[in-house]
Amino acid sequence: MLSVHPKIELTGVTSDRLAGEPLGKAYPHLRGLSELRFHDLDPEWLASVADVVFLALPHMESQKAVPVLRRRGCRAIDLSADYRLRDANDYVTWYKAPHIDRPGLAEAVYGLPELHRKAITGASLVAAPGCYPAGAILATAPLLRAGLARLEGIVIDGKSGVTGAGAQGRKIEPMYLFTEANENVQAYGLAAHRHTPEIEQELGALAGAPLRVAFTPHLLPLNRGLFTTASVPLSTVLPTAELLEVYREFYADEPFVRVLDEGERPTTRTVVGSNFCDVTVVTDHRTNRAVCVSAIDNLGKGGSANGIQNLNVMFGWSERTGLDAPPVYP
Repeated sequence: MLSVHPKIELTGVTSDRLAGEPLGKAYPHLRGLSELRFHDLDPEWLASVADVVFLALPHMESQKAVPVLRRRGCRAIDLSADYRLRDANDYVTWYKAPHIDRPGLAEAVYGLPELHRKAITGASLVAAPGCYPAGAILATAPLLRAGLARLEGIVIDGKSGVTGAGAQGRKIEPMYLFTEANENVQAYGLAAHRHTPEIEQELGALAGAPLRVAFTPHLLPLNRGLFTTASVPLSTVLPTAELLEVYREFYADEPFVRVLDEGERPTTRTVVGSNFCDVTVVTDHRTNRAVCVSAIDNLGKGGSANGIQNLNVMFGWSERTGLDAPPVYP
């Protein structure tokens, strides 16, 4: 995506495992788009060749590189979890390791432009959301901000394609093998998934009070796509049409969130390859709940495309720059 961004020049790409190998050889779909070769992950070298750096490293690794980059004047967009959680103690609880860059953690901005656009502008360090939190937050944020949701009993169900696991190098977990994932649906991280505190942090901030959610992720036999269904107890029960108006008002100026008309339903197929999030809400009068549904590309709005949207916001460019391509369909 960066290779066709009109305001970006790619100056370096790193991989310890692939150091020295041409980018187009390791990723043949990029043949002819770049002459770069992979370089060892050396923050000092990166800072010498780049103004802004994207990090897509294993969790608890970015915090080793970011202080060096920032000290050398580089701006960073981190796609790992290292700077998403505001409370450093949460890293010990959920990632079983202490955070070693407390100053960076204190200054990092959560990179969901729909919520934090003003803070992202001019930020030196942006923490891009996880894919599940991006889908869950965008599905439910209007209700929390409007005070229409009760804060107890929120249930969030997320379903992701296998690319949500990220690149595994030479090692891959059995559940992501074709023979395990194909023709199969699996729940995982039951009552313990690491994206839970991220969802609670952002929804709690919207609601103005701490909250807890029941979150369960599932693996689908898809390459890409993430589908979220959230069941939210309502403090004020409104008809579906009125809830949709709340959503339309909340997302009125958002270039990548599409609130669907009543009766329409999001699907992963209509967002894959893009930075779009399709969202809807339906009132369940029988249970006094709202059923909130969103669809994103886990590698798009849930990953790289959202990272580029953050880049555009940071530098004051149109948020659509480099992101104007429509979803890939069929």
